Amino acid sequence: MVEPWYAAGLRFDCGRCGNCCSGPDGVVRYTPDELKTMADHLGILPFEFVDRYTREDEDGRRTLTEVPGSNGRDCVFLERDSSDRALCSIHVVRPQQCRTWPFWPENLTAPGRWDEIAKGCAGVAAGIEGRGTSFDITEIERQRDATPGM
Repeated sequence: MVEPWYAAGLRFDCGRCGNCCSGPDGVVRYTPDELKTMADHLGILPFEFVDRYTREDEDGRRTLTEVPGSNGRDCVFLERDSSDRALCSIHVVRPQQCRTWPFWPENLTAPGRWDEIAKGCAGVAAGIEGRGTSFDITEIERQRDATPGM
């Protein structure tokens, strides 16, 4: 079996730039369990969460909604402080899709793809520069495999 290009591991260090949560309209999927957890965290019922914080995408599926932001469209839960540092307001209960960034299957297809996402993600760029947390192949593939189909 041929080892993947990232067999020696990858480094990543979230720089709180928020770029993974802003830009053009995106799709953030969540499971029914995640819906309940997020709603509970906000002290509302699941149907209220769906009404307030989600939209239907072109496939008729629910996704977290976006709002106008400084970099295009921001996830409804993205907050920025006075120095433009970003943090998810529901970080502790964010969906699995968000938890597994940047180790999504499409980002691991080739080194060139990893280099491409580094252009918009300071955390991946830091990893390429040799800074940040080192992730071994086992952890990379665990996160890759945990990424929900988008």
